[in-house]
Amino acid sequence: MAIGIWVLNDQLHLQQAALASSQPHGARVLLVESLSVLTTKPHIQKQILFWAAQRAFAAELRLAGWVVDLVEAPSYEDALNSWIANHGIGELRLMTPSDRPIKLAIEKLAANSKCAWQLRWFDNNQFIWSQAEFANWAQGKRSLRLEYFYREGRRRFGVLMDGDQPLGGQWNFDKENRKPPKTGLKGPEALWFTPSETTNAVIKKLEELQPIYELSGISKPFKWAVSRQQALLVLENFISTRLADFGPYQDAMVQGESTLWHALLSPYLNLGLLHPLEVVHRLEAEGLRKKVPLASLEGVLRQIIGWREYTQGLYHHFGDSYPLSNALAAVQPLPEFIRNHSKSGMACVDNVLAELSNSGYLHHIQRLMILANLGLLAGWNPQEYVAWFNSQFVDAHDWVMQTNVIGMGLWADAGMLASKPYAASGKYIQRMGTYCKGCSYDPAERSGPVACPFTVLYWDFLGRHQERFRNHPRMALMIKQLDKFSQSERQAIGATAAGFEWAQRSGLQ
Repeated sequence: MAIGIWVLNDQLHLQQAALASSQPHGARVLLVESLSVLTTKPHIQKQILFWAAQRAFAAELRLAGWVVDLVEAPSYEDALNSWIANHGIGELRLMTPSDRPIKLAIEKLAANSKCAWQLRWFDNNQFIWSQAEFANWAQGKRSLRLEYFYREGRRRFGVLMDGDQPLGGQWNFDKENRKPPKTGLKGPEALWFTPSETTNAVIKKLEELQPIYELSGISKPFKWAVSRQQALLVLENFISTRLADFGPYQDAMVQGESTLWHALLSPYLNLGLLHPLEVVHRLEAEGLRKKVPLASLEGVLRQIIGWREYTQGLYHHFGDSYPLSNALAAVQPLPEFIRNHSKSGMACVDNVLAELSNSGYLHHIQRLMILANLGLLAGWNPQEYVAWFNSQFVDAHDWVMQTNVIGMGLWADAGMLASKPYAASGKYIQRMGTYCKGCSYDPAERSGPVACPFTVLYWDFLGRHQERFRNHPRMALMIKQLDKFSQSERQAIGATAAGFEWAQRSGLQ
């Protein structure tokens, strides 16, 4: 009975569990490049990254002695069935996918296959916490707070610890890492790469397919790393040029500065090119050796050992019904300017959509406080918006976007993840970004033709949901502020909000 190992395109690591179950001479490896993924209209740079990284990994596997078949096919079903039949595969091994829908789809393929073969799963080893370990941590807890999970991770893996206490005497330096951008703020140049011949072949293929499948974004310049070796260089570049100053301005948004001091490691962690624990240990060792400010070092480690592991754990813990969450009954369809990366008239939105179109990337505050915030305030359908986020970002996967958009961004889960909606007016964007200068809208105005849509919709959002949040410990103060508005001002806010065709109509009375 021949053994086959199917390596999914976000499991690109030689030590991944299915590969580790065999030796190169004992199994044949399958990688699939399926046209079916293009029906979701992904950003072209996301798809270039996924396919180019997969082709680079095929070459790495062959160098390690594996027999590898990279199959290009219309669908995964076509690729799998023909490959199993051609090579007499009797046992197919896979590492459990990070994304729940992919596992279900593979199980369906196995159940409907006309060939006789056995499907064998191996536990996913690309995260610091396994699903079982997270479930054990969560069991019996009334509140699954990030801070407590993060502290447990620090203790468990001995990260930034002084005995049983946190290094520096406190667990969290977040308050030191929220500085607004100062005039002329400019981050160091990021490390980018020139496409190889293999990557250029992928670019050419997808450029030809782009008009057929209506793929978003632009394909060139494509500058992302596509191999483990390149991803390791990005890590070292971050340590040497960006880590020390990562903390203070990690929430800043600067026009023309798409990366600032951000690590740019998430695409490579999520594809399996880097393992999170190796990144954590390397950052800790070098950060302490170089005497990096603790606020910066702790800040970036919290993103990896805390937030990333926490949201992945919650994704599986919350289960199948979570993606259907819509606690605020948001039903508005996504506007064309979001779908097409086109002009909205809002300088902040237009700038981040242009950056997204160019690279398939935005840093976390641009995603949360510009794009997700606008969707929250305008009442855009959560399921449509999750699907859009999942298609547009080079580091997007189902496990990433369900919790980050449903929970953190849109509060569609009624607080299962985030204690309060991350709703903010144009004043926040003005304070933390540089987009407002020269914009035709005024963030200080709550109604009228020049009022910033973020400000208008912020108060409109509070009006629509005032009874829900009237006694909320972190929202009640703003509802009391709303109560002080005159009837005429509330009506003016409602009328202005109703004028935005892409936003939910006002509930202010």
